[in-house]
Amino acid sequence: MELQKIEIKFFAVEREPVPLSAFIDLFHGWIQASDGVYHDVADYSHMHQGPGIVLVAPDFYVSVDETGGRRGFLFSQKAPLEGTNQERLARVFQSALENCRRLQAEPALQRKIEFRFDEFEITFNDRLLAANGEESYQALKAEIEPFVSRLFGGAPGSLQQESDARRRVRLRIQATAPVDLAALLSHVGVWANGQARIN
Repeated sequence: MELQKIEIKFFAVEREPVPLSAFIDLFHGWIQASDGVYHDVADYSHMHQGPGIVLVAPDFYVSVDETGGRRGFLFSQKAPLEGTNQERLARVFQSALENCRRLQAEPALQRKIEFRFDEFEITFNDRLLAANGEESYQALKAEIEPFVSRLFGGAPGSLQQESDARRRVRLRIQATAPVDLAALLSHVGVWANGQARIN
C-alpha cells in the first residue's frame, strides 16, 4: 500500500481558553513572514467541531482543528511525496512537528496553550488508497508500528483504529512513557532523495 495524503494531529492542552478567532491574525502573520509559502487563511470557526482555522500552502495545509471535539494542531500533506512509506511518514511527521513547535512558541500563546506529543492521530486522506477496513488496517499497522517504534526511541506505543468504516482510515497513537517535542525531533529526520534515515 502506497501511503500518501498523510495527516498528523497533535492534541492541545489549554491552560487558558484561546478563542479560534485568535488564530486568524496569527496565521496572517505567518503568511506575511513566509515569502510565499502560505497564501490563504480559511475561517471555519462557525462550524461546531469543524476544521477550525486553516492556513493554506500549495502542497499542504496546517490548522487549529476541532474535529471530534478535541482541539489540536493538524498538518495535512496534499501533494504526493516520493520515497518509501517510512520516508514519507518521516517527512510529514517532521514537518508537522516543526510547524507545531512554531505555533506553540508564538508569544501570543505563551502560558495559554501547548500540544501534547505522547498522543496523536495519523489519518490517510484517500479512500481509494486506504479504504477503512480490516485489510487496510493490517497493511497500515505493518508500516506504522516500526515507524512509531523508531519515533519513540524503541519504546512501545499503542495503536487504536477508527472503528467507523464510513470515515477515513485513522489511527490514534499513544506512547506508554512521557514524550516531548525535542525527543521526537531527535528521532525523526527529513529524507533527501531517499538517502536519509531515522536515527
